[in-house]
Amino acid sequence: MTITAIRIRRTYPDEPRMKAIVSITLDGELALHDIKVIEGDERLFIAMPSRKDENGVFRDIAHPITPEFRKILEDAVIEKYNEYIMFLKEMSGMDPEQETRELEQDTQDTVLIEEDSTMFMGYSHG
Repeated sequence: MTITAIRIRRTYPDEPRMKAIVSITLDGELALHDIKVIEGDERLFIAMPSRKDENGVFRDIAHPITPEFRKILEDAVIEKYNEYIMFLKEMSGMDPEQETRELEQDTQDTVLIEEDSTMFMGYSHG
């Protein structure tokens, strides 16, 4: 299974933990939406799409079966998120170490990164 596209749908510069909502395409055949990029205590990680059941417990709607594919997916999504943030900084002429929040508040921010090419698309963020 190959991740053929990753889309940063929305970023959250004012949220302390939630950084982005991402969609992916697998093998050019299946789209998976609402993957969250979360700022953890030690690193960024992803949370799979979920919904609350009748007991108030959140359950994943879709998720990797193996730890190996979870790592592949998480690494790919976080890498593209970081590339996107660097792209925003470069486009604005901002020093890469400068605060990302300032930039995201002034920039439209959806990116589509495909396997062999990069294309940037604009959507507003929250």
